Amino acid sequence: MDYNYPLSHHWTTEEIIDVVNFFQAVEKAYEKEIKRENFMNAYRAFKKVVPSMAEEKTIFKEFEDVSGFNSYKIVKSAKEGDDGELIKA
Repeated sequence: MDYNYPLSHHWTTEEIIDVVNFFQAVEKAYEKEIKRENFMNAYRAFKKVVPSMAEEKTIFKEFEDVSGFNSYKIVKSAKEGDDGELIKA
């Protein structure tokens, strides 16, 4: 990993941790796999920091531009899955 996460200087330390944890969950889905419920917990924490769909899309695009990982694809897969499933790209 040789890139920076898209973060806002307006976020608290705890919010930054939640956003970084979410992007690490996306990375895990691409590099290995992640339990759906673990991913959804990270996504729910992310949504508390970034409740706006427009801002979410912007941040996802910024992350994809630097990492090549499509967060939307993983979120969609997780939302369509069931607990106990493994999510992977």
